[in-house]
Amino acid sequence: MSADTPLHPQAARLRYGTVAIVLHWLLAAMIVGSLGVGLYMTGLPFSPQRIRLYNWHKWAGVTILLLSALRLLWRLSHRPPVMPTQVLAAMPRWQRAGRRASHALMYLLFFAVPLFGWAYTSALGIPVVWFGVLPLPDFMPVDKDLAEALLKPLHKASAFTLAAVALLHTAAALKHHWIDRDGLLKRMWPASDRPRH
Repeated sequence: MSADTPLHPQAARLRYGTVAIVLHWLLAAMIVGSLGVGLYMTGLPFSPQRIRLYNWHKWAGVTILLLSALRLLWRLSHRPPVMPTQVLAAMPRWQRAGRRASHALMYLLFFAVPLFGWAYTSALGIPVVWFGVLPLPDFMPVDKDLAEALLKPLHKASAFTLAAVALLHTAAALKHHWIDRDGLLKRMWPASDRPRH
């Protein structure tokens, strides 16, 4: 038996693979961190620290955008594991519909939030230099009125929407783990005997 062969094929088909899990938790950590920095930095007075945090926030946004693209490509080219039959049977129709809708909305917001932020920065005339090394092209021409009147509110609103949907997603996962005890959370938890898909 090779190292990539699952020890329990039936159970393995119900779990996500290593790449999917790494991308899931890495994106989750980066999004939480970026939201936290974003909330903190906006309350600071103009200072070197505020400028540094804004740069970190922009670098994180570009990284989140790239990782989201990678995750979407991986998801499209690798079928996710099947949902356990008993879990689906126990879920009311509205919960199944809400699960699909929330996942689709999160994927949309993974792209919308950093793209609105990049557009906002470009419209202000401030370049994005990824990790202080790689200058990125302007997303749109300089228009400070558009930046403040439209793009900044869109970035903020989409970020808060993502936070709300992510909290709902987390609450649902914890409900399945602690109340339903159906093992659903373990599908996205690292394990030593998983296949790489």
